Amino acid sequence: MSQKQIVFTKLNTAELLDVDVNPLNDNMVRVKTYFSSISCGTEKANITGDLNVNIADAPAKEAVFPRTSGYSSSGVVVEIGKNVKNFNVGDRVVMSWSQHKEYNDMVENNLVKIEDDNISFEEAALCHIGTFPMAAVRKVKLEIGESAMVMGLGILGLFGVMFARCQGAYPVIAVDPVKERREKALKMGADFAFDPFDDDFVKKVKDVTGGGVNAAIEVTGVGAGLNQCLDCMARFGRVSLLGCTRDKNFTVDYYRKVHGPGISIIGAHTHARPSFESHHGYFTQQDDIKAILKLISGKRINLKDVIDETYSPKNCTKVYTQLINDKNFPNIVQFDWSEI
Repeated sequence: MSQKQIVFTKLNTAELLDVDVNPLNDNMVRVKTYFSSISCGTEKANITGDLNVNIADAPAKEAVFPRTSGYSSSGVVVEIGKNVKNFNVGDRVVMSWSQHKEYNDMVENNLVKIEDDNISFEEAALCHIGTFPMAAVRKVKLEIGESAMVMGLGILGLFGVMFARCQGAYPVIAVDPVKERREKALKMGADFAFDPFDDDFVKKVKDVTGGGVNAAIEVTGVGAGLNQCLDCMARFGRVSLLGCTRDKNFTVDYYRKVHGPGISIIGAHTHARPSFESHHGYFTQQDDIKAILKLISGKRINLKDVIDETYSPKNCTKVYTQLINDKNFPNIVQFDWSEI
């Protein structure tokens, strides 16, 4: 038996290939994929041969292909191993650390049931990637009425805006040089949206916050973004580093921007979370997904209207070529696996 899978076969090239479906392990759950979401930053880094894409390892010396990608998906359970206890055939599920392919074999800890039938597979396919900014917002421990700023409005930043608003932050400030992204952030809950390249950017932020930002989510992953973020902070402010800082050439005046004003800088990579037991500021992956599903069910957040484009996996070569070359690639793009 074979299935379709998107594979980065060589540098800057994505193809939809036929790959084998292996016998199911006794401890695994087989899920038929309905929708999978593109993580623009991570997947662009992978297909363009970035040498620093694995947080667990030192940077590679050379880019090795083929590579596979995709980690935020949804689907229906079609087969279970004999040792599986918590899932049944027919369950609708959110998948974590899946791949862009027709069937995903998953461990139970990387699945969460979709209990509310009103939640669409499209929305569910965004839940895992949504846990990344949710963890970053949790870690800065926002209090009701504190100001929050999100630097960088890709998919993670836009989710960060929604979650900061849900947490009771005011004002929520969205920052990005792309006008369309700022406009989208305003629709998704930001109170203000600023261009970081404006000469008076820092002044604007301090004016609307009454002197500086209490909590910030830095999603650009670049030194200039962090520097500007620190310039905007209030005394004793907290900054979570959500964007992948793959370039280690950061130059920060820590004495004046961090040490003196008492700024906390918190690592917010999604792997920096507990595996089994949630506690204040640090939830497990599964508990964050359940929280997002609750927010969707309760209509506190709207994910249906934030999806920009949906494609058949057959169009993957065109989609990833656009991702590589277009600086204004849409924020939220999905593959519909019924279209193969």
